[in-house]
Amino acid sequence: MPTTTTVALIGNPNSGKTTLFNALTGANQFTGNWPGVTVEKKEGRLRGDKSVRILDLPGIYSLTPFSPEEIVARDALTGEAPPGAVLNIVDGTNLERNLYLTLQLLELGLPVIVAVNCADVLRKRGDVFRADTLAMLLGCPVVEISALKGFGLGELIGLLKDTCKYKPPATPATSLPPYRGASDGKRTSAIVKIPPVGGMSRSDRGVQQRKDSEAAIAARYDRIEAIAKLCLRKSGKKEFSQRVDDLLLNRWLALPIFVLLMFLVYYVSVAGLGSRLAESAAQGIDAFGRALEALLLRWDVLPWLRALAIDGLLAGAGTVLGFVPQMALLFACLAFLEGCGYLARIAFILDCLLRRFGLSGKCFMPMLLATGCGVPAILSTRAIDSTRERKITAVTCTFLPCSAKLPVIALMAGAFFGGAWWLSPLCYLIGAAAILLSSILLQLIKKTPKALAVPQVLELPPYRLPSLKNLARNVWDRTFSFVKKAGSVILLSAMGVWFLSSVAWEGGRFVPARSLSQGLLAELGRALEWLFRPLGFGQWQAVVATLTAFVAKENAVSTLGILYSGHIERGFTPLSAFSFLIFNLLSMPCVAAVSALRREMGSAGRTLLAVGYQCAFAYAAAFLVYQAGQFL
Repeated sequence: MPTTTTVALIGNPNSGKTTLFNALTGANQFTGNWPGVTVEKKEGRLRGDKSVRILDLPGIYSLTPFSPEEIVARDALTGEAPPGAVLNIVDGTNLERNLYLTLQLLELGLPVIVAVNCADVLRKRGDVFRADTLAMLLGCPVVEISALKGFGLGELIGLLKDTCKYKPPATPATSLPPYRGASDGKRTSAIVKIPPVGGMSRSDRGVQQRKDSEAAIAARYDRIEAIAKLCLRKSGKKEFSQRVDDLLLNRWLALPIFVLLMFLVYYVSVAGLGSRLAESAAQGIDAFGRALEALLLRWDVLPWLRALAIDGLLAGAGTVLGFVPQMALLFACLAFLEGCGYLARIAFILDCLLRRFGLSGKCFMPMLLATGCGVPAILSTRAIDSTRERKITAVTCTFLPCSAKLPVIALMAGAFFGGAWWLSPLCYLIGAAAILLSSILLQLIKKTPKALAVPQVLELPPYRLPSLKNLARNVWDRTFSFVKKAGSVILLSAMGVWFLSSVAWEGGRFVPARSLSQGLLAELGRALEWLFRPLGFGQWQAVVATLTAFVAKENAVSTLGILYSGHIERGFTPLSAFSFLIFNLLSMPCVAAVSALRREMGSAGRTLLAVGYQCAFAYAAAFLVYQAGQFL
């Protein structure tokens, strides 16, 4: 049996690393034109040669262990079992920035293959890149590729197979003058370390070491600049991305353009085309329900089983599935904006604003992911360097409406606000305001000192038209994840709601309830009506829907569909409906998201405090909305 050789795939954020990993292994990892897509290491087998294992490491700028991603990558490369070879993907459009990591990798003493990505982009804009010159200067193989279009992948795969088969020794780069910290042929941590200087005080030695480290880094960049000049000749034309950014990053127009674009996205996906698609889906579900009921009657199915199928399962899960077209369209719009590189600019635009509230532009990525699902949003906070920012973002990012909350918004918009398109973006603005306000409150509660104003590095990737394949995969993954949840958690919850609403406890035993208002669930809801009455929705049906939403937010829709028999307008006024919406948007997320929050908070106690804060904040917001609304 052939031995397995591990190849570590590593590169700067947004260099095309995940796209290349998918092309080499056939995996279906998420790809996007955004720095920091990969947070943990992943692995797969090389196509055509299962003996080669590709280890996809997080995107990093250097091996200096400051961020969680850099720690993961460094440990994988310098641990007890280092990889057999390193595949370093380099963005050819940002050669100077990418080569800093390349030189550090060459110092490790491992065989290195450099894949220069975006070769098609270089040729399109008239730049001349000499791969043979770069290979000679670095002392390792260099291949030009386009991970997105598949150019050069055949040559790269062949080179990987040969490297893993013959295991050539690493060749240190010696074509240019050496610099301080260069490899002596042994595997090191690739981190500049200056020995202490004798005859100095501790503070003086620290100053001297910092100066020496800065000198070593400067020398490395001098070397990089010399390499880039020898192997890359730029056309001198102003890039397309720069011309577009002159408009989209304009000091006065950037934020209005972003707000206008977001309103357009939500108008199209919620009120425009998305609304028509949702109506068609609802009509299809109704037709299916009538056909199913007729079929069950023809088969003479027991009445209780027929009620379970029609009034329980279909009324619950069917109500939620009716909003799938709107969500899929919204996912497509957001995936396009992310894939083309625009959302990375928004992090740049919002960085100054977020810093006023103790956060930074890096916190925007979890907030963006939270619009899809709270679980990856919370997990992605690991990419935030500041512990304080990381925990605050993990607690508050789920204030933004996720895909599970969109059916609740759509239900209330259709039932009480005439299908108003503006309700959805308003909910996002409310969620964003809740994040900013909570950032201030949590810092005051914890009495944490203000963080030092550390310069934030935000990469602006070039604008690229996302591939149709990646776009479709992104939309499919998010939509299918929601549908799968509707077919499992929501389906089971709908069955539970129907059962507990259909039985009562009398005479020491369960008996069929005479009506929904006599069931066990109604008794539970009435016992807690007092708690939610100040918020305007003190009816037991709304209370029960709120409780089931703690398992999965979509359950609020399915529960209301069952308990109100499809006539939700009987239980709310527009004001109380809006208060109900606010509470369910801002209260604790689903159980899966709470589990992810537990991992990031580090203890059950801190997680309970975080969940308690979320529920208290939601209660206060809904209380203010309902009480103030009565005076308007």
